[in-house]
Amino acid sequence: MKTALSRRHFLHTTAAASLGLATLGRSRARAASPNGKLRVLSIGVVGTIGSADRKQVAAHPEVEIAGLCDVDSNYLAQAAAEHPQAFTCRDYREAFAKHADKFDAVIVSVPDHSHAPILLTAMAHNKHVYGQKPLVHQLEELVMVERAIKARPQLITQLGNQRMANAGRRAAVEILRQGQLGKAIEAHVWTGAPSPGDTYFNGARVLKQALAPPNLDWNLWLGPCPEMPYHEQLAPVQWRSWWDFGTNGLGDWGCHLLDVIFFSYDELLSPVSVKTDCAEPAGKYFHTNPCKSTVVYQVSSDKFSAKTFPIHYSDSGQQASAEQLRIPEPVKDSTMTVVVCEGGTMVLDCEGGMKIWRDGKAIAGLRMPGLPAFPPLNHWHAWVDNCLGKKVELRTPFKDAVRMTEATLLAVKATRFPGQELLWDKSKLAFTNNAQATATIVKREYRDGFAPPPVG
Repeated sequence: MKTALSRRHFLHTTAAASLGLATLGRSRARAASPNGKLRVLSIGVVGTIGSADRKQVAAHPEVEIAGLCDVDSNYLAQAAAEHPQAFTCRDYREAFAKHADKFDAVIVSVPDHSHAPILLTAMAHNKHVYGQKPLVHQLEELVMVERAIKARPQLITQLGNQRMANAGRRAAVEILRQGQLGKAIEAHVWTGAPSPGDTYFNGARVLKQALAPPNLDWNLWLGPCPEMPYHEQLAPVQWRSWWDFGTNGLGDWGCHLLDVIFFSYDELLSPVSVKTDCAEPAGKYFHTNPCKSTVVYQVSSDKFSAKTFPIHYSDSGQQASAEQLRIPEPVKDSTMTVVVCEGGTMVLDCEGGMKIWRDGKAIAGLRMPGLPAFPPLNHWHAWVDNCLGKKVELRTPFKDAVRMTEATLLAVKATRFPGQELLWDKSKLAFTNNAQATATIVKREYRDGFAPPPVG
């Protein structure tokens, strides 16, 4: 089996396929195979989260893992042993060019830099998509996804923020949407990542060239990024610390911490500014931390105490003080979402543990009055059920993921310009007061053959 398509073959097959995409996009998405099961292509079959995503989806009784794709031959062989009837390939473009009739939905569990090219290819081929977080790697790619959502409204999409299925996080949304704590003043959010010794990150910023292991197709792993030699402490795990490939701690945890805020307040559409303070600017190769970012939204709603709503988002376990949170004691957890309102403060951990502070006293959040029942929700199976036409609660479709990811990426990208307030206009994909920022942190040049396809 070839490990990659030749450029001539790739251009020929994708051009031929594109002839039918306009018509295909206006038809109903194929929901399932003739035997009634959802046929799924898993891209990134093991890695740090790919195995969990694949196995959780495969555990649904109405799922068939029809295809497996991974740039690592060892990972591919491991998954193929578990799904012997599935087709296999190393290059995701080959999966769509040769096997698109064999699957209905796609799992995208690959490093951040390849999210947009793959998930947009899937949507262009009218496939339902489960995509890992952060949704995309570049601010421009958010607009690409929005266009795809508009062009393919029948597709079921889901971001990999499985913690949102926890009862406490769903309850937090209800409490804030009902206005039980009064008008919102600000949010303070922090993650412990990256932390000392965290194996997800190249914390030492090791920049050492080496030979790529024989099981890894390094050219395909690079995907849309410029050609460069393989380096130690990059693939297969520690790419999160690298500027071209990951989004560091802020990006890795954004959806798990910011999701409740955006589900609670529909008015938070697109920020107007971002300002990041960090020890040093992010460099050519690596992200920097610790960082504290403030992303500001303009609002005009009685749900908010002012005309602006700031979200303060920090990494490396930098916690807001009790005074900032308007509570009598400090929060000890290293990864938290806190919403400060005129009538109290919500303190929420990433797994859904919640306290509501009012007048110096705290109660368990799930004891708040007026809350509905929160039956168990399987995050992965909810996506499958919706793909098959069964309407169940879905957390998080891409339309909501776009807003969470925009705030996340602004906090991440602004680390190239620490201490500067960058005024953001999403409609222009520009920082209106900083041409250099617009030119350097909004989009990337895609390597030939790996650009996201337009979906329209």
